[in-house]
Amino acid sequence: MTSIADLRKSYERAELNEKASLANPLGQFELWLNEALSAELPEPNAMTLATVGSDLRPSTRVVLIKGLDERGPVWFTNYDSRKGKQLAGNPYAALQFHWVELERVVRIEGRVEKISDAESDTYFHSRPLDSRIGAWASPQSQVIEDRSVLVGNAAKYAAKFLLQPPRPPHWGGYRLVPDQWEFWQGRPSRLHDRLRYTLNKGAWVRERLAP
Repeated sequence: MTSIADLRKSYERAELNEKASLANPLGQFELWLNEALSAELPEPNAMTLATVGSDLRPSTRVVLIKGLDERGPVWFTNYDSRKGKQLAGNPYAALQFHWVELERVVRIEGRVEKISDAESDTYFHSRPLDSRIGAWASPQSQVIEDRSVLVGNAAKYAAKFLLQPPRPPHWGGYRLVPDQWEFWQGRPSRLHDRLRYTLNKGAWVRERLAP
């Protein structure tokens, strides 16, 4: 059996430098995201969300980016979930994309806010019917006896709402409003490229960080 301490990889696919990168981090992110999509990576829209609760213990989970503009990335979830409760108490969070095949990582930090009800309604009604029923059926992050609880809830709400389930009041979107982005490109000899963009008086300042 191979020791995990002996697992190593040489990163040699690409480079990231100040001249080739864009001055605006959103543009740089869109460029990399499009390259991840073009490469047909598995779930290129998956991102790790890190939050901190009132007990100061950090927690992470994977969510899917479902919207992006100059205001920041958007995802959807249950507001009563563990992450929802943590964000209610501490609205600062971090996101991370890891595109392993491209040897790239993007980190985003900032303040999180709920998106408008209208935006949440629009996305909710674009989801498959089973997913809309599932938003009602799952008391996310709560302890349940077994899977039959979910199956029973799904049947109950499917019978109640038929083909037109409304958006649950406890379900909707969040937006992370970035004040910092970091782009990481793997390089040989662990001398990786790291560019950080920090918002300063309304303008983005780009700096190189040591790996």
